[in-house]
Amino acid sequence: MIRTDVAVVGGGPGGVATAIGLARAGRQVVLLDKARFPRDKCCGDGLTTGALRLLEDLGLEPTPGWREVDAAWVRSPSGRTVEFPLPAHMGQFAAVVPRVELDAALIDLARAEGVKVHDGHGFVGLQPAHAGETAIEAEGLGTIAARYVVAADGMWSPVRKAHGIGQVGYLGEWHAFRQYFDHVDGSSAQRLWVWFEPDLLPGYAWSFPLPGGRANVGFGIPRDGVRRVQDMKALWPELLARPHIAEAIGPEAVAAAPHKAWPIPARVDRTVLARGRTLFVGDAARACDPLTGEGIGQALLTGSLAARAIVAAGALRPEVAREGYERLVRREWVPDHRMAAALSRLLRHQEVARGAIRLAGTSDWTRRSFGRWLFEDEPRAAALTPTRWHRQFLGRPGAFAS
Repeated sequence: MIRTDVAVVGGGPGGVATAIGLARAGRQVVLLDKARFPRDKCCGDGLTTGALRLLEDLGLEPTPGWREVDAAWVRSPSGRTVEFPLPAHMGQFAAVVPRVELDAALIDLARAEGVKVHDGHGFVGLQPAHAGETAIEAEGLGTIAARYVVAADGMWSPVRKAHGIGQVGYLGEWHAFRQYFDHVDGSSAQRLWVWFEPDLLPGYAWSFPLPGGRANVGFGIPRDGVRRVQDMKALWPELLARPHIAEAIGPEAVAAAPHKAWPIPARVDRTVLARGRTLFVGDAARACDPLTGEGIGQALLTGSLAARAIVAAGALRPEVAREGYERLVRREWVPDHRMAAALSRLLRHQEVARGAIRLAGTSDWTRRSFGRWLFEDEPRAAALTPTRWHRQFLGRPGAFAS
């Protein structure tokens, strides 16, 4: 039997953020993941300002595959294109990095912080708990007894199911679909593109640049009961052939890997966040952004909040940890989640999407401010939560400014 203070299930950004926060607070942490790193993860690979700041707080340094982005190019359903610049010489406000590289770097960082990482060992099930602790069974490791378990094990969290609170038939709030391309010789080699196609609203298509003439190209749509994953596969070649997308990718671009689809969970405001001595973070907490589908920043945030709640509660007060974590998530993310969900509902209408992009592109100031808001330089719902206003609102440096 392995004994530890906290067992973290899942080695993605949420699990690593939790593990590092706890290790730095002096807790013994065991982290396990069924995959061996490096491993790929279906994702758009984009990092927002909020995510970058959290990665900097963890101590992660930009990796060789890291591509900093200085602007977003957005195309309206009407065909109007607007550039939204990000501040220059003030640090990083957006970046693109493949998850295979990002997650491996985070796992290495966790090891360096003293976390005992067991990759290639998946969660098998819960074991009968003894007084003051909980226990899990891990493939190839046997029983791990801990004061707390943090489940960072994805949308279909096996830990959640083991607690009896998995939702049968749950498929997430969004579908997403992506493919890597090499030899990109159009504007996508340099620009981050977002295309609001009329038939995808409130979803969108994207092309995110990577070093070496590569790009992550994909699209996402809400799961509305009408459009299915099968439809996305059929739509993909037609979408790539649309003149403005084909021109951006360029005639020499070639697919570097098979296309992949994945579900995106975005209902953190209606999800059980803790049960017994277990806290759920990241996709296991269904914490993705309902407006953009972004989940890396949300995983990092919920992971760091889980670590804070466990440290504050101590080993013998699980009810305090649960309540503290739920309170932190309600304060730090749920208002932004609800505002993003409301905006997503509005963007179903073409006239709203066209009007929003036209208004955001009115002046240099609106373009700069919208760019920073788009990449979560400040909390989405800050305008409605004055407690989060501060003197440098939308004026702070980005990440890695030093």
